[in-house]
Amino acid sequence: MNLFRYFVIYKPYQVLTQFSPQENKQTLKDFFAVPKDVYPMGRLDYDSEGLLILTNDKQLNHRLLNPEFAHEREYWVQVDGAITQSAVEQLQKGVDINIDGKLYRTKKCFAEIFEEDPIVPERNPPIRFRKSIPAPWVKIILREGKNHQVRKMLAAVGFPVLRLIRTRIEHIEIKNLLPGEFLEMNKEILYKKLFDGE
Repeated sequence: MNLFRYFVIYKPYQVLTQFSPQENKQTLKDFFAVPKDVYPMGRLDYDSEGLLILTNDKQLNHRLLNPEFAHEREYWVQVDGAITQSAVEQLQKGVDINIDGKLYRTKKCFAEIFEEDPIVPERNPPIRFRKSIPAPWVKIILREGKNHQVRKMLAAVGFPVLRLIRTRIEHIEIKNLLPGEFLEMNKEILYKKLFDGE
């Protein structure tokens, strides 16, 4: 009998969202010892970090990645420059980004500037800090997941991303995990946190 396994992980910065080796780049295999048939649900860019769910439950894969279910995903994003309230309002209303050579208008989302920098783990290597240029944090909550979407959205309003952390998918968070750490969850709790209220 095939038992389903569920892992919530904090993918570190500059790690590929895959287990298969790739020349000169770290992968999930370098950090997480999980059964061979377990794989990531969705992905995070090489330069992004944070929450990923690993499982061998194909039904979960469908429910989590199918756009019609529109699950909330929360990102904490450090940007280059003093982001304005008007830029945040543009993000909330939707901006035009390029997806596979076509213009795509992002859906309405939640976005706000953190009043105080959030408490996050140190990044290795750290971002390049410049005294004269502020690097504030923004919270963005999406219900869609296009390729490089958060980076493209912030570029569209004129603020390049310095650091990007996915902190939450629905009611699953990484607040107690550090980069490279993971937590195994049972099916009932994980499904309740992801799908309660659907």
